[in-house]
Amino acid sequence: MSAPIRAVLVDDEPLVRRGLRDFLQDEPDVQVVGEAGDGLAALETLERERPDLLFLDVQMPALDGFDVLARADLERLPVVVFVTAFEQYALRAFEVHAADYLLKPFDRERFAAALARARAWLQRPDGDAGLRRLVDDVRRERRLERLPVRAGERIRLVDVADVEWFEARGNYVAVHHREGSFLMRETLAHLEASLDPRRFVRAHRSSIVQLAAVVELRRLPGGDFGVRLRSGAEVVLSRTHRAGFEQALGRPLG
Repeated sequence: MSAPIRAVLVDDEPLVRRGLRDFLQDEPDVQVVGEAGDGLAALETLERERPDLLFLDVQMPALDGFDVLARADLERLPVVVFVTAFEQYALRAFEVHAADYLLKPFDRERFAAALARARAWLQRPDGDAGLRRLVDDVRRERRLERLPVRAGERIRLVDVADVEWFEARGNYVAVHHREGSFLMRETLAHLEASLDPRRFVRAHRSSIVQLAAVVELRRLPGGDFGVRLRSGAEVVLSRTHRAGFEQALGRPLG
């Protein structure tokens, strides 16, 4: 007997989640392993459960469904069925090759058709290719304005404009914000693709700085520079990233 399909339900309407759960109870090959009612909780649930199948609401508080996909740090994306009350989002779902969409309100027959398509997608070796394209599109189109970061046992949203610099720490990034430093489960390269390149620039393989926070540069031995920020923190600008820094600054360092 094959392993069950692991499904996560994400919708800010409890009745919609309940309806999905009730329909899935009649499907012996599907196991609901998690639920979330907003985008931030969805990220945590996806990271924890690593599902095969995701029923994903489009419009939610804090982060919408497309943002959730763009920020999810998953090696393998689940097959996605979008859940929406708006026809235009359904059209976009097909444009990006999502498995299917459910337009609220939906009945059991429409749900069964969407689930059948999802099962078929799970059998495809390139099933997440279209979703990868969606993630790339979202990252290009939507520059991050707020970030979900860990603060103890909680997740809070911080404004990107108030971040001085980002520092790579293994599979995490330290977000050095005016209110303190926070961790987020992210890679620096993944994060860089979502930042506005006019405001944030790579200084080193392990750091990205906000240009507006730079107050002084001093030459270091070997061709590197020390970059002092408003808070007094100093970050190394390596020779490797000097040209990109100068381009973002709009002038050579001399």
